[in-house]
Amino acid sequence: MNTASALTVQVNARTRKRVAIAAVVTLVVLAAIALDTKVVKVGSAENVAEQGFSPDSYGSRTFPEIKKSVEGRAVEASKLYDALKADQQAATKQYGVGSPMPVFSVSFSATGGECKSGFCTLKVAGLPQEVHVRIQTGPAINGTDLRDATGSIQFGDFKNQIEYQNAGSAINRAMKASVLEPLKGESLTGKELKGTGVFRLLTPTNWLITPVSLEVK
Repeated sequence: MNTASALTVQVNARTRKRVAIAAVVTLVVLAAIALDTKVVKVGSAENVAEQGFSPDSYGSRTFPEIKKSVEGRAVEASKLYDALKADQQAATKQYGVGSPMPVFSVSFSATGGECKSGFCTLKVAGLPQEVHVRIQTGPAINGTDLRDATGSIQFGDFKNQIEYQNAGSAINRAMKASVLEPLKGESLTGKELKGTGVFRLLTPTNWLITPVSLEVK
């Protein structure tokens, strides 16, 4: 083998060695990337988080949990009223959530009264006439009583006040879709009703209920 041939063989050997080393390094890098890559399913909670806060996704996901909590803690209306009348502070400590205007979970049987501007009056079994009870029926559902009813949803869970407020509105919309829309706009006036909901205590004789369940008998 002459000198030129020997050099060619050496160069080819060095080239093959470099190619082999580069291939190994590439495989190692790809393996490291694969191990560090998280697969996120489209539509999952992780996917929503990466895309940014989606109020309606949050509301749809959260309302069933709120409903379950409210139904599990709801106090029959006459029992709750008697407790508030006897000792509002003690009743708030036992049944209310939050302060200074606590939210109460209540169950009721009632007769629907006048309905207008998104509210219906209720004649609730077991409550005296002095107690004025209304229920929200939409189309607009106001307030954040549902968001605040369990005490588990806190401002610190969100990036800012806008997200916190949007979460409350989205929960209201999810409730409307689940509870009120199936009634298909049926008038509640004169109907026998059974339901569960929440209200924020302003006075013991004025309740504005936001429902989590509502049945027309």
